[in-house]
Amino acid sequence: MAPPLSSSSIKPHFSITIIIFLIITIICSSYTPRLIEAFKAPILPQDIIPILPRQVSWRILTSLRTATDLLPTFVGAASLSNNSDVKWKGSCFYENTAWLELHNKSGSEFGGGTLHIKVSNAHSWTCMDLYIFVTPYRVKWDYYFLSREHKIEFDEWEGKAEYEYVKHKGVAIFLMEAGMLGTLEALWEVFPLFTNTKWGESSNLAFLEKHMGAKFEERPEPWVTNITLDDIQSGDFLAISKIRGLWGGFETLEKWASGAYAGHSAVCLRDSEGKLWVGESGHEDEEGRNLIAVLPWDEWWNFELTKDNTNPHIALLPLHPDLRSKFNETAAWEYAQSMIGMPYGYHNLIFSWIDTIDGNYPPPLDAHLVASVMTVWNKIQPEYAANIWNEALNKRLGTQDLDLPEILVEVERRGSSFAELLTIPEQDDWTYVDGKSTSCVAFILEMYKEAGLFGDLANEIQVTEFTIKDAYMLNFFENNSSRLPKWCNDGDTVKLPFCQIKGKYRMELPEYNTIEPYPHMAENCPSMAPDYSRPKYC
Repeated sequence: MAPPLSSSSIKPHFSITIIIFLIITIICSSYTPRLIEAFKAPILPQDIIPILPRQVSWRILTSLRTATDLLPTFVGAASLSNNSDVKWKGSCFYENTAWLELHNKSGSEFGGGTLHIKVSNAHSWTCMDLYIFVTPYRVKWDYYFLSREHKIEFDEWEGKAEYEYVKHKGVAIFLMEAGMLGTLEALWEVFPLFTNTKWGESSNLAFLEKHMGAKFEERPEPWVTNITLDDIQSGDFLAISKIRGLWGGFETLEKWASGAYAGHSAVCLRDSEGKLWVGESGHEDEEGRNLIAVLPWDEWWNFELTKDNTNPHIALLPLHPDLRSKFNETAAWEYAQSMIGMPYGYHNLIFSWIDTIDGNYPPPLDAHLVASVMTVWNKIQPEYAANIWNEALNKRLGTQDLDLPEILVEVERRGSSFAELLTIPEQDDWTYVDGKSTSCVAFILEMYKEAGLFGDLANEIQVTEFTIKDAYMLNFFENNSSRLPKWCNDGDTVKLPFCQIKGKYRMELPEYNTIEPYPHMAENCPSMAPDYSRPKYC
């Protein structure tokens, strides 16, 4: 939904995007070959597949490794309070033990430590385990070929806070289960997602089919609808799905994590003179900033038809007549005008997805890994980290200006966990240093609040907790196909319950228009692929 790596314009597309960057960094770092341990088990087939002829190996590799193999798995934390060593089974070495030793070799006030890693019982001669080691203040990594004890040195803790944290919580250990070769193989599934090519487009479709069960049935031409603008009214929702290029790749990962079958959204509005406009949070201006904008329909539609190279698929979701009659157009317009120029809601996007301690993370992603990714990014781009999550985490703690390490230490001091902190619902009235923070869908639903569509529930629902899927599942939209505009799905033998107005492939919106809003909606909902099952009233 937005170009990465700019703190002024970035929209976070969940932790997997950053994880991919970190893994690439690790793989491309200096590599010192180690001796392969002799007299072990025979070479396993998966160890030699990469050296086979490409025609033979490619299909095997892509079937064995997927994007999820890029995600490290948390295996434990070595600390003084464990009362026993951490033990786990690796991908290469089946018997592994870790323990932490504190020392003061540096002669500093709080000293340092050594993390001991003993690995043994490798399954083959050629395998290798790759690890990442994390505290709130630093990240280290290493890989092991040999069955023996290895050491990770921490020469000096960064003050009392890290010393106390490590004593009680320890050093977190993450295993790259695919190993070095497997990780490289898995990257082949992810890299094409971001390329603006036919290969990239087909890769995005294949990813969503494989990991979400999505279908991409081709529609009859023409793939652009001849719209009658008089049939579009204020409040009509635009669901957008981009399937190629940088934004298409980001949206694909976002859809997979959240269960949404659209990656962006906008809303239609008419002014006092009846002119049609499109309100959008995430419009990129000439300086590359992603802002909230209200654009004339013709300008917005012309861009989507002629300049948007992500091959956007667009559906118009008309409001139900009963809701349309309640829609306060003046209040909606005033709200939209008051938000023009405000930054996209990058402060709270990740929190709309994470509602539960363990029910929102595609395995093996979990809260431990999210904390570790944040820790790494806090070191690489501290300004980015502050914009994306630090302020939002402070609001959940009721604190101010704590940086990420201080936040993690404070959570531990309170006897809570980072996983619990992430699940605290966002509040619509929270104001950040740069103002209100609304993602593309939160901007629309805040407008719906102002327009009266949530009625008496307006103060009991936090729309900044909604994903795009939560929005299109609301029973706010037309449910009688005979009342849809005549041009809606014109020429298509399959009549969708909404109006697809652009795109080669037929759009899906599972559970569309099925849920009546209720207090605290979308504050505690799991979203696990591929079923994305949702309990009632979560």
